[in-house]
This record gives sequence, structure tokens and C-alpha cells, in this order.
Amino acid sequence: MKTIYLDNNATTRVAPQVVEAMLPFLSDMWGNPSSMHTFGGNVAGHIENARRQVARLIGARESEIVFTSCGTESDNAAIRSALATAPHKRRIVTTKVEHPAVLNLAKLLATEDYDVVFLPVDGLGRLDLAAFKHAITDDTAVVSIMWANNETGVIFPIEEIADICHKRGVPLHVDAVQAVGKIPIDLRKTPITYLSISGHKLHGPKGVGALYVRRGTPFTPWLVGGHQERGRRGGTENVASIIGLGKACQLAAAHLEEESTRVANMRDRLEGTILDLIPRSHVHGDREHRLPNTTNIGFEAVEGESILLLLNEHGICASSGSACTTGSLDPSHVLVAMGVPFSRAHGSIRFSLSIYNTDEEIDFVLDKLPGIIKRLRELSPVA
Repeated sequence: MKTIYLDNNATTRVAPQVVEAMLPFLSDMWGNPSSMHTFGGNVAGHIENARRQVARLIGARESEIVFTSCGTESDNAAIRSALATAPHKRRIVTTKVEHPAVLNLAKLLATEDYDVVFLPVDGLGRLDLAAFKHAITDDTAVVSIMWANNETGVIFPIEEIADICHKRGVPLHVDAVQAVGKIPIDLRKTPITYLSISGHKLHGPKGVGALYVRRGTPFTPWLVGGHQERGRRGGTENVASIIGLGKACQLAAAHLEEESTRVANMRDRLEGTILDLIPRSHVHGDREHRLPNTTNIGFEAVEGESILLLLNEHGICASSGSACTTGSLDPSHVLVAMGVPFSRAHGSIRFSLSIYNTDEEIDFVLDKLPGIIKRLRELSPVA
């Protein structure tokens, strides 16, 4: 049975070109890049090339890129550094719909006597800029707001948020894990202080990420050890994965137009046909300002887990929200923050596409999904 993978916000297929780029560093070029000898030193040059590839994708300088193990580490390193470099400030501003990597860190910091403001969103998942401005005070140590929501795809007005923070002299951390490689980003034009990237969200390997730190920003490393990453992140480099991340960023730059056209068109056809064919189905989130690959659809009177299980019987992979919260029986914290009724939030499915999806796959999903929903509603006592 063919697998139809529509869960790309959870993780992506590693591009064949990325695998090819990584293989030499798992076999012949296995030296330690910190070594004094040529065999290891040559590897360091390839790491710097990967750094250039990452920087080019987001409009950054090479020196502003720090390689990490994942997006979660990048998020934690940025926020904790901002707090460490401003120990006299105690306020943190974030939102109620952040990824658990930021949300749970903020909740932890709230138990450590930090004043954490969790900003609400409206029914379309949008942030109120007036409320955001009001939340920033002279005591604000850091603002952490995602560029695009992983569950709904809703894009926040990061350019305006960055300008507000810049004028107030407040560091801004942006979790851009879902945005990088899907929409254009140019940090030369947007005064963001820190920005997080994850390799496995843009057809790179798992276990590698990057953190952008704007030039001139004081930085306190979270992982203290050797001199690696110019002293900003200790530990021997995960060379093969770093090379893979660099290659993935190079490929993503080349595919940005395809993301905004072909992928978006497939998403729109999937979404529009579902709404036409299946009664009491609803799209969650701002349909105008969102990622080109993501749709979150709620089906009344059915459970999301049941939908996923029956889709899986046909080889169709989707999700009910963030992979980092899978296993919870509670409805998505994102949809709860948006005020989505429980009956719809509990029956919500996220479809997230990639450049590897085809129109034939979308046709197959549209052939199977209406029957699945009909079957489940016939079994539901509240249908």
C-alpha cells in the first residue's frame, strides 16, 4: 500500500540530494573538525559552507548562524540567553499558541518568579498588535513569538512585531521552524534578534537545527563546553547532519516559488473540496495569512483520533496537531486559545503538504475522506 504523507509540519522526507550530500561525512570524511591535522580540518571547511547555505536562505551573515541539535534547543538557547544577559528584567512576553518548545519553557520560567505574559489570539488565530504593544514594559527581558503556527499555519505579523520590539529596545526571539523554507525571509530587512530553525521541517535530517543571533547581540551559551561554534555552543559538531541542513536550505531557496504556487494550489483544492463534500466541516485559522502548505479542518460530531486511524488504513498520514503533544486526550491548546468549540476542536485534522505531494494523492484523499466521516458520524451518538 502506497503511503500518502500529508503530515509535513511534523517532519519531512529527507530530500535525496540531502542524503547524497551527507553520505561522505558518514564514511570517508569522518574527521573531527576541531583537529589540527588536515584530515579533520578539511571537514571544518564544509561546515562553513553549510553555514553560508543556511545564512543565504534567511538573509543573514554567516557569523550569525549557530548550529544546534534541533529547534527546541534553539528556542531554549535564545530565550535563556536573553534572560541571562538582562538579569534585572523579569518580564517575558509570548503567546498562548506557541509550540511546546517555547510554551512549556515559558510556563517553567513562570515558576521561577518571571512575569510571563501569554497573549491571546482571536477566532482566526491572529494576534492583537494593540494588546502586544501594551504588554511590553521597561521590565521586558525578551519577546518570543512564532512566525507561523504549526497547527493552523497562521502567519503572525513578525515585521511589525520586530519594529515594535526594536523601538522599545527589547530582544525578539522568533520560532521560525515552520516558516523557514516555506515563505521568503530576509533578516536584513527585519530587526529580529534571534531566530530558530529545525532541519527536519525543510527536508533535512532530524537532530540538527540552527539559531540566528543578530550581530552585536550579547550571547550567553546554554551548552557550555569547548570552543565550537565560536564559543556559543559547546560539543563536537554533528557534521553529517549540519551538511544536510545546509543542503536542505539551498534546496528550499530554489523551491520557494513552488511552495507558494503548486503546493498552495493542492492545499486549496484539498480544503475546498472537503468543505464542499463534507457537511459541518470548518477551516480553522486565517485563510489569507497562512503558510502555503497547511490546512486545519474540524469535523463536527467525530473524534480526530478515529479519523486518523481510518485514514491510516488507506496509507494516508495526517495529524491532529503538534507531534510534540501526541498522546494527549485534551483538544489542541491552539484551537482552545482560538475559542474553537470543543466538538470541532476534538474532531480536527491538520493536513500539511510538501513539494513531494502530487495531485493524484490529493484525489485519493478526497475519494476516501468523505466516506470515513460519514461512517464515523453514523456511529456517533451525537451526530
